Amino acid sequence: MDKQLKPFDVLGLGFMTFAFFLGAGNIIFPTMAGMLAGEDAIPTMLGFLLTAVGLPLLGLFAVAKAGGGISDMTRMLHPAIGVFISVAIFIIIGPLIAAPRTGLVAFELGVKPFGENPVVSQFAYSLMFFALATVLALFPGKLMDSVGKILTPLLIVLLVALSIAVLTASGGQALPTDAAYLEAPFAKGILDGYSTMDALASIMFGMLIVDLLNKKGITDRARQYRYLVIAALIAAGGLAFVYVSLFFLGAGFGVPGATSGGVILTTFVEQQFGTLGLLVLSGVITLACMTTAVGLLSACSDYFSQLTPIPYAGYVIINAVFCVMMANLELGVLIELSVPVLVSVYPIAVALMLFSVFSGFIGHKKPALALTLSVSLFFGVLEGLKAAGVNLPDMSFMPLYKLGLAWVLPTVLVLVFFMLVGRVKTQAVTS
Repeated sequence: MDKQLKPFDVLGLGFMTFAFFLGAGNIIFPTMAGMLAGEDAIPTMLGFLLTAVGLPLLGLFAVAKAGGGISDMTRMLHPAIGVFISVAIFIIIGPLIAAPRTGLVAFELGVKPFGENPVVSQFAYSLMFFALATVLALFPGKLMDSVGKILTPLLIVLLVALSIAVLTASGGQALPTDAAYLEAPFAKGILDGYSTMDALASIMFGMLIVDLLNKKGITDRARQYRYLVIAALIAAGGLAFVYVSLFFLGAGFGVPGATSGGVILTTFVEQQFGTLGLLVLSGVITLACMTTAVGLLSACSDYFSQLTPIPYAGYVIINAVFCVMMANLELGVLIELSVPVLVSVYPIAVALMLFSVFSGFIGHKKPALALTLSVSLFFGVLEGLKAAGVNLPDMSFMPLYKLGLAWVLPTVLVLVFFMLVGRVKTQAVTS
């Protein structure tokens, strides 16, 4: 008989999902965007929530609907296409950008605020950080217990305390709105939400959750779907709570000359609570980054171990070593490197999510998926080249091109066209 999760276990699954998402970018980017947006913080925040909460929710729904990850979503096409997209996303959210960023931000916000010459060097800290993440990731069957039932409740308590402090504090200042946010703050918020990488990670975390449920003996597709949807809603609610608090923090307690949201956060905490507050913040940041690092290492290693003869444990160690190497770059350098990559890959990922969620209404699914991915790939590469500073012909005639969202309308039009085709086909069959 197929097993079921107890209510407390379902809650733990949701907390674990929330903890996986809440990492480095989720803390530094909304705070910085709130400060730069100034008086336009509300529309910027709404755009940010659309991509940083809405898209991860869509990604988990897509995994639940398809019953698996990208390979399942693209199963009607050649298998190499699904593998190519999966590998590209796993490398981005794994050893290349997202996972190393967790260790780097944990050091920047958890160690450096205590002195210009910290006792622990950046290399030594990243080595210890990813060593602990490796130990936790080597036991994937216990992730729901260790992360969902132990680490996350503690993290939530600390985040609630920080949020209450933000909402009740006084004496801050709102800085003038940055020029980049004056023309279209909502659209700028959408692009800022890309930087969290959660839409990409949602597909991978969804695969990891399905695998964890299988390991616990829950193999019924309908039951997996229900548990995954519940976990997605819990994670989305938690992320929205954190983002709103951090946007208000950035907008109301700006720090002139701040180069990252981490500077704003540590300055606020030190002013309000002193050294003790910085110690608590260090705990919040370390826990948030650690849980995400564990989730990313587990998801990446689980996928790559299915492609090659190297076992899961071997990939955990390999990925951790690469993370230590990348985590010793400057935070600004790592963020700058990530932008062109993200604006290239996001359109493809979002197009795949939309197709999977609405596949029941789409006619001629195989050509529809092929054309949808082709269109999103073309515009994604175009946006990536533009973000990298490559000189391109003037394409300002395209809708939303100046806002960095030229891919949206063509991709949606392709999906709508095939949905209309599917409706006509259904009506014809019914008649």
